[in-house]
Amino acid sequence: MSTDNRIDRGGRPAATTAHHLAAVAQRLFVERGFDRTNVDDIAHEAGISTRTFFRYFPTKADVLWVESDAEISRLRQALADSTATEPYEAVLVRAVVTAMAFPDDQIEWARHRAQLVLTEPAVQAQASQRHTRWRAAATEFVSARTADDLFPIAVGHAVLAATQSAHEYWIAHPETQLADQLERALLLLLPPLPTAV
Repeated sequence: MSTDNRIDRGGRPAATTAHHLAAVAQRLFVERGFDRTNVDDIAHEAGISTRTFFRYFPTKADVLWVESDAEISRLRQALADSTATEPYEAVLVRAVVTAMAFPDDQIEWARHRAQLVLTEPAVQAQASQRHTRWRAAATEFVSARTADDLFPIAVGHAVLAATQSAHEYWIAHPETQLADQLERALLLLLPPLPTAV
């Protein structure tokens, strides 16, 4: 049962945030199942109207991506802030860990999102476009460091695979820290920079 008693009585929307709605929705998806949870359920649990929900998100699946734009922005900024002399692996590890960071009070939200993205087919169908942007950021960064056309593509896929692997491990081992698993997975999967011929 939600302890949030905010109710929309018409006029100005009830006080809420997109992130709060996402946290409420994800918790319901995990507890009841994605397909068995509708927008009315989410709105009721959040203490808002269904109409207010749609002011924040076009569909219930979109709640999973509430932080995606911010994460991509942090990833690209961290990559742009690197120096040309720093090993590319170190840059990517730092950038990915920075991009995926979240406050301590959002750990449940982060775990629920990871669980749903990794296991829920309806969510996975939407995930591909976000994954494409994630890979592209890594690919573009590495392209400037090598003349090998294949290497940047491989790195992009390695970064995505490492990110997903780290989340899967973190869900199964909740006593661990996501940042540590991201670093481990990236160092396992990132290939060495090709030697110039």
